[in-house]
Amino acid sequence: MEEKIEEKVEESKSEEENVGMAVVAYFLFFVPLLTDSKDDPFVKFHVKQSLLIFCSGVALNVLWFVLPISRFFWFIYQLAYVGLLVLFVIGVMNAINKQEKELPYIGKYADKFFKF
Repeated sequence: MEEKIEEKVEESKSEEENVGMAVVAYFLFFVPLLTDSKDDPFVKFHVKQSLLIFCSGVALNVLWFVLPISRFFWFIYQLAYVGLLVLFVIGVMNAINKQEKELPYIGKYADKFFKF
């Protein structure tokens, strides 16, 4: 009887750690890859989603330096960054709620771009 209780306690601790690592992935995507959580499918899912947000932000910055600066492009740039912030918050909320929901618009590309 005590073994079953101990197993449940260990499972809940590891589940909490995985949720924690999934949340950490949105702030620093590489940290969960340096821990034992890197083999957990839940953590991998959220690492891929956060890495996609990061790469989108880098691409947005590259476009900002390549495109001519005008008020229109500045407005689009700001809207895109607000969109990335919204995706970031959605991802963190999904991780906290223990859900593997793809991010809107860009989430379906995470598995296509990142194979680990």
